[in-house]
Amino acid sequence: MRKTVLFTIFVLILFAGFPVCNGCASETTIRYLNIASSINPVVASFVTEQIKIANQNVERAILIQLDTPGGLDTAMRNIIQAELNSRIPVVVYVAPPGGRAASAGTLIALAADFAVMAPGTNIGAAHPVAIGVVNQPDSAMMEKVLNDAAAYARSLAQKRGRNQDWVERAVRESVSISAQEALALSVIDLIAANTETLLQQLDGSKYIRDGETRIFYATDAILEQVAMNWRQKILNAVSNPNIAYLLLMLGIIGIFFEISQPGVVLPGAIGAIALLLALFAFSSLPINYVGVLLILLAVVLFILEVTVVSYGMLTVAGLIAMALGSLMLIDSSEPYLQISWAVIAATVTVCGGFFLIATGMVIRTQRRPVTSGPEGMVGEVGEAIEPIDGKGRVFVHGEFWQACSDQPIPTGAGIEIIQVMDGLRLKVKEVENVSSNETAKQEED
Repeated sequence: MRKTVLFTIFVLILFAGFPVCNGCASETTIRYLNIASSINPVVASFVTEQIKIANQNVERAILIQLDTPGGLDTAMRNIIQAELNSRIPVVVYVAPPGGRAASAGTLIALAADFAVMAPGTNIGAAHPVAIGVVNQPDSAMMEKVLNDAAAYARSLAQKRGRNQDWVERAVRESVSISAQEALALSVIDLIAANTETLLQQLDGSKYIRDGETRIFYATDAILEQVAMNWRQKILNAVSNPNIAYLLLMLGIIGIFFEISQPGVVLPGAIGAIALLLALFAFSSLPINYVGVLLILLAVVLFILEVTVVSYGMLTVAGLIAMALGSLMLIDSSEPYLQISWAVIAATVTVCGGFFLIATGMVIRTQRRPVTSGPEGMVGEVGEAIEPIDGKGRVFVHGEFWQACSDQPIPTGAGIEIIQVMDGLRLKVKEVENVSSNETAKQEED
């Protein structure tokens, strides 16, 4: 009985200790995210999800290391909403040295409880740009967009107690400053060379929640780095303009190969997958649809080269259309949203070479003489095994055939098939030197 009571007490203590230990582990954990890409829907989904999990686990804080050239307004606002609604403090660390928080990254850093930069980094250039249109909108519309972005930036700076005037200049005038200038202008809170120094300097810092001032303790905190899963990494990678462009071209080539060679299946399947991934990427990129139409026109011209005698002019026109379409495909002045010229040149060259080889093979196949069936017997030579006066029999390729001729042919004379008639009857004519003709025929084959 005594042993049973002791065992029961031990089990109760053990299970009672689990929540306490887990709570302690969560309270000393700082969730660490490393974002080194443009701000797109995939990145926004990942960051907001991790902020939500960190809050559910009641962790000490969430640290976002940021190095971005900017991104989509909608994705940026999703991240900022998650930052502003977080119950635990959010730290945005612009790093490593040489990194930046430009455009959308500027406002993400401003919305954090603590904004920190590494030496050699810069922040700013938050002027909004038109995304997803062929032509820039009119001045009135752009002024509305600009005023909205400026007001949004000022509200974030006001909430976090940062320099509102500089933030508005960053939006309206695209100004950008270094880490030292940002600290001097009260745009950020600290400059730290690494995460260890950052946590040491932040220890004891104050932040506000629900109008209440709280203190952030970081000396005993443990960084727990969390990375994207494989699905998020793939979707984030295809959002790169260069990758999206390559996927588009791969999809076009795969579909073209499947159409020209029906039944192969694999190229068509790969092409379809590539096209779907490209369409996903294009949903977050400023696509100029005139560029897309030019690329499709190039494919049509390559296909027409097979059936139309143009002496290569359709192929040349297709290459020009593909090159122009590739250059026009992304409609943005932002460097991080543009396709590399080297990628365009290499892709157009490879795709042009592929289409030239494919169309050349099709043309050669169409022009090749028929070598099977009745039509393949035209031009073959043999021997008359009986006199042919209107009709008779011949010996061709080890077989006896009924034959007819417009001219009489004596027994043993050489003959050449000039037509295969109904009922597999051969129309022939007399030829000389059958053996030499047969040899020539075999060499030609």
